[in-house]
Amino acid sequence: MQTSIGLPHFKEDIYIFNTGQHREAYRFLGSKKAQVGDIMGYQFSVWAPNAANVFLTGDFNYWGRTPMTWQEGGVWTVFVSEAHEGQCYKYGIDHGNGYIEYKMDPFGHRFEIAPKDASIVADIPEFEWNDAKWLKKRAKRDKFKAPLSIYEVHASSWRQHPDGRYYTLRELADSLIPYVVSMGYTHIELMPLMDHPLEASWGYQITGYYGLAGRFGTMAELKYLVDLAHQHDIGVILDWVPGHFCRNAYALAYFDGTPTFEYQDVNRANNIGWGTLNFDLGKTQVQSFLISNALFWLKEFHVDGLRVDAVTNMLYLDFDAGPWTPNELGTNENLQGIDFLQKLNTTIQEELPDVYMIAEESSNREGITAPVSEGGLGFDYKWNLGWMNDTLRFFELEPYLRPKNLTLITFVFMYQYNERFILPYSHDEVVHGKHSLLGRIPGNRFEQFSTLRLMQAYMAAQPGKTLNFMGNELGQYLEWRYYSELEWIDLTREYNHEYQQLVADVNCFVRDTKAMHEWDHERDGLRVLEADAYDDGYLTMIRQGSSPRDFVIVACNFENKWQHKVPVGAPYKGQYKVVLNTDDAKYGGSNALQELEYKTSEQEQDGEPFMLTLDLPPLSVLYLQPKRIYGTKTK
Repeated sequence: MQTSIGLPHFKEDIYIFNTGQHREAYRFLGSKKAQVGDIMGYQFSVWAPNAANVFLTGDFNYWGRTPMTWQEGGVWTVFVSEAHEGQCYKYGIDHGNGYIEYKMDPFGHRFEIAPKDASIVADIPEFEWNDAKWLKKRAKRDKFKAPLSIYEVHASSWRQHPDGRYYTLRELADSLIPYVVSMGYTHIELMPLMDHPLEASWGYQITGYYGLAGRFGTMAELKYLVDLAHQHDIGVILDWVPGHFCRNAYALAYFDGTPTFEYQDVNRANNIGWGTLNFDLGKTQVQSFLISNALFWLKEFHVDGLRVDAVTNMLYLDFDAGPWTPNELGTNENLQGIDFLQKLNTTIQEELPDVYMIAEESSNREGITAPVSEGGLGFDYKWNLGWMNDTLRFFELEPYLRPKNLTLITFVFMYQYNERFILPYSHDEVVHGKHSLLGRIPGNRFEQFSTLRLMQAYMAAQPGKTLNFMGNELGQYLEWRYYSELEWIDLTREYNHEYQQLVADVNCFVRDTKAMHEWDHERDGLRVLEADAYDDGYLTMIRQGSSPRDFVIVACNFENKWQHKVPVGAPYKGQYKVVLNTDDAKYGGSNALQELEYKTSEQEQDGEPFMLTLDLPPLSVLYLQPKRIYGTKTK
């Protein structure tokens, strides 16, 4: 054993880490391959500023206690020539009162699988990437005008082996990516893969931020998954949880015997609702830890974006149940949390401007996606949870009640462009007794699947990018269960496979039709034609692309009855064709619509110079595009 330091710029790195400006703290903290003179080994370094002493214990010293050396800035370090990859270790934190508490490595890249809790010596694996074409295209695109249709996945319950074993990430990649391609999605979003002991937390109570949960496989396998996805033109987004962490004693909680990663104020530290601890987002070292972590996943794994979980918890001091402490201004805003999120997004924008930063944020706070320079938080997107709640509530109604409640669907137009939105049918809505999407819908099985098709085609036509949780596309009746695979057997039942085909066709249409995605965040990208049909319960609108003749007319019938001779405005004289009908037989519909091409009449309608007269099947959506149109649109 030696106490020499085998890493370059070590003291400078500690200084930068303490200022909150370090962007790659994982390169010097944790277990790092190092060389002292001619001797190879590993440098173990841990930030524990208030520890009386720190010891290293592991396989390499037969679980004895090797003293670590304190460095200016609160980092303890030791060089171990006997250490090698695959060995287990822990840090022994001496509280100064005779008690030594054993902790995992906050910067560890590999961990034992729970209930074991040691860190494992591991390097970031070398990998031969084959995604240069994807990265070049990603850098050139306008990420806000590009299509973005996300498939949200829980890695261990998408599919499982017949004996119940989880797929490794490599096995998952080989099955999942071809499936996602066939379904027309543009991106996969993986629920948290970082090390977490409790599977029932779905990954949202993390202990090891710089390593994968061992049950999923290895870091090399994650690189393989991302690389394979990119080769098939599929992006990968990771769920990331920088607001709170697992309070298990062996992990980050009170790491050096005092509040280290969490707030000093118990009211701010305790997250009662989730049984976790909140990060002290005002502490500069925590900022270095978290921002380095975001860049670790984005850079080392070529990930295309982060979905930041529970942002509202980071913005408001009274978000949680229980007592709370006001800020220095006497209000409920978490000023340190706001500053941190602005700093995080500014840093990501500087380093990787072409990736997505997505906020799962549930308040009515303004400026979530506004630039930091304008006082916003600087996210690229915000989940529209208000739209989601209104939409699901609307479709839970009996169809005859929907016309009088049409504002549940149309209210979104009042705030459509306040933020850049993602419209989610997410995992949170198909658990805890809420039922699956299918299980929420009244009516017989045919009516339920008609409504599911309607829900998907309506969401795709609504301005904003989209997200569907795995299983939503199957029409499964059971809620999602984190411990078992999806109900793939349902695809053998009536209507399920046809509904799955509808989802794929809608995704492909949105992806391939500029009018359906190019101006999602521009007011000119949407013209609402009729949104006040409170007697009949239908909605008509136009999705517009940048080219005047690139547009789609959308007609949604939310009632379980025919809507005959519905007047619909059209911008050009000519013929229009139905390009997608959710009631088509190939989707499990009645196929009752006979007329698939329509001519305009010389009559103004809905603010447009011409009119189409449509018949809308029950519980259906029609997409129409020009077949042959004439002239220039007149105001």
